Amino acid sequence: MTVVRDELELKARIEDPDALRQALLTAGAELVFRGAMFDRRFDRKERLQRRDEVVRLRVFHPAEGSAGWGVLGWKGPVGKRDGYRHREEWESRVDDPRAVLVVLRRLGYKIVLRVDRAVEQYRLGDATLRLEWYPAMDVLLEVEGAPEEIERAIAATGIARESFLPESLPYFTAAYEERTGRMARVARIRE
Repeated sequence: MTVVRDELELKARIEDPDALRQALLTAGAELVFRGAMFDRRFDRKERLQRRDEVVRLRVFHPAEGSAGWGVLGWKGPVGKRDGYRHREEWESRVDDPRAVLVVLRRLGYKIVLRVDRAVEQYRLGDATLRLEWYPAMDVLLEVEGAPEEIERAIAATGIARESFLPESLPYFTAAYEERTGRMARVARIRE
């Protein structure tokens, strides 16, 4: 399966994941994935970074122990569109993420960023909502979809709309560190 799209999203810091989970289920959201999600971003001599592009291998490990899979993706430069975080995105599911990792490394790409988290991903209408627990940081909720679907999903959370921001993970790690005085950690011990 190959997906091409414009990605629109917002993120929010979550104080009470259990209450949020209950609100989503009450609103009719469907749990579509629970488990670990590991992201590896790649670059060669900072070429992608200079163009504000991302090549990412995302690996999913279901909590119930079934076989995992990966998603190889490319993301274009970040922008804002109508108050949402926006970027072009191409992704394709892969059955053997280790093989993709070997191919990328043989092509000269190096891992430049690791992001490891436990997630619960929900579907509400045509919006995707993903609760994310990091090794040492706030719990975040990412909401993705078309603007009207994002707004409908946010309303279902019961969380104030102004809590949802068109910002990326570095913004939230900096906010965590400033608020708590502790260093955020978004990856497990280095592999």
